[in-house]
Amino acid sequence: MTQAADFEDLLRAALAPVEPPADLSTRLETTLSNLTELAADELEAWELSSIRDPRNWMRPAAAAVVGTTAGVALVAVRARRRGKARQAQGGNVLDLAEGTLRALADEAGRLLGPDQRSR
Repeated sequence: MTQAADFEDLLRAALAPVEPPADLSTRLETTLSNLTELAADELEAWELSSIRDPRNWMRPAAAAVVGTTAGVALVAVRARRRGKARQAQGGNVLDLAEGTLRALADEAGRLLGPDQRSR
């Protein structure tokens, strides 16, 4: 019986919740922003004349994947932060869902920039 109790104590200690650092959200947002900007710069620097050679497609393809993934994650992180503030204010589930969708659209629009929104 003592082995079972020791095992339960070990499991309880191993599975105890760990609080993330206070600045984790800010660091994550900064990193995702930087990745998105670097990917956009890489795509802008790519010359269309080199499209004929498939060996030149790897860098722009990787930049597109990284930029898209980082952009979507950045939108989600920012919308989640705003969602927590709305949730703390209270309200019903429908209002919270509507606000979250609006925040996602707003953040996506900010990330794309004013010249990309009308496309």
